[in-house]
Amino acid sequence: MALRAFGELTSLDAETRRAIVDRSSTTDTTVRERTAALIEQVRTRGDDALFQFARDFDRAALQALEVPRAEWDAALAALDPQLRQSLERAAKNIAAVHTAFLPTETVCSPEPGITVGRRPDPLQRVGIYAPGGRAAYPSSLLMGAIPARVAGVKEVIVCSPPGPNGKPSPVVLAAAALAQADRVFALGGAGAIAAMALGTATVPRVDRIMGPGNAYVAEAKLQLVNQVAIDSPAGPSELLVLADESADAAAIAREMLAQAEHDPDAAVIAVLAPVAAPVGVSVSELATAIVHELEQQSAVTPRAEVVRQALRERGAIVTTVSLDEAITFANTWAAEHLLLVVRDDVRDATLAALRSAGTIFVGAASSVAYGDYMTGANHVLPTAGAGRSYSGLSTLDFVRWTTWQEVTPTAAASLSEDVGRFADAEGLPAHAAAARAWGSAS
Repeated sequence: MALRAFGELTSLDAETRRAIVDRSSTTDTTVRERTAALIEQVRTRGDDALFQFARDFDRAALQALEVPRAEWDAALAALDPQLRQSLERAAKNIAAVHTAFLPTETVCSPEPGITVGRRPDPLQRVGIYAPGGRAAYPSSLLMGAIPARVAGVKEVIVCSPPGPNGKPSPVVLAAAALAQADRVFALGGAGAIAAMALGTATVPRVDRIMGPGNAYVAEAKLQLVNQVAIDSPAGPSELLVLADESADAAAIAREMLAQAEHDPDAAVIAVLAPVAAPVGVSVSELATAIVHELEQQSAVTPRAEVVRQALRERGAIVTTVSLDEAITFANTWAAEHLLLVVRDDVRDATLAALRSAGTIFVGAASSVAYGDYMTGANHVLPTAGAGRSYSGLSTLDFVRWTTWQEVTPTAAASLSEDVGRFADAEGLPAHAAAARAWGSAS
């Protein structure tokens, strides 16, 4: 099995180490220029540009940009009952988790007579992008629309690419009905992002855009960030498995393959650390066993070519001299998904030390696939190291914070001279006068 890197972390040369750490999603000039041109088309031609994009990119002759609600309801009614049950279970869990994490208003009084409050106000309208392209992703729609509803957003707009029949995937439409979206548009790619960011005669302008997509979607979000808020910069899927010698090689290989099958550009890496007491196998032996399992399992996976390309370009299995070294590397790498498989006696301390992953899966049974679909945690996560400063999607992303403050006349008098001195020092005499007026009035 060809991997981009294999061996001791400290023995990797600078070029190889850079290759596995740097997953920056900088797009080539062609993508940037084409995306900018598409955005300008939407800006100047509005709906006409969107109809043309559907013909050019999706091979769909749209009769209308918006999909009537009756068609979502029909898609939900026609959905395979077992699949519907699975979607409903996921929706219930997503709602439960995001309700538990709802932000609340906080009020404090730093001094007598001064009150400062901060309250979360739901956004008025958000846009959810649900990818189509290579595959339909109803899970992404649920992950965006349900937290928006939980947060109290007034209007939820969904865009998803049309198929040859001019409609998004039936399972995506069913998910839109299940998530209680307000409007659905058969729009994909950079055009959909531009339409939601700028607004057209048919597509309303939104306050924030959420959801993953291809390179053009990601580039459009970055180019329009001055027009509309976005979730976070996003790129191909990625996984870091942090494991000790107690881990099972077959289980680690399964998880690596599951993320590698997303995209030829997916990044998957196993970081293996020794523990203090021997457990029967060394980390180097475990590394070799994982390679063997990757060979065996990839031979029978339907997406073998995608998997092998991802492993060849961005796959790695590295060993470290200590758990601390592995943790330091993991925090630098800042994985979208981090699977932690270590002994129970070091698990909690290791979990507490991991500070920059999009989401952490604790224990071998906590497959990343469960988080992708069913645990209720959000799968819209920062990639390419953005986890060092961004968090996964949550209800916090669907509110803006309003800060309010009140000062009583007595407190104003006590503040007046200190504030006046600040204003004098900054050369703002009107500020000083406004502050001191309350002091002289007392």
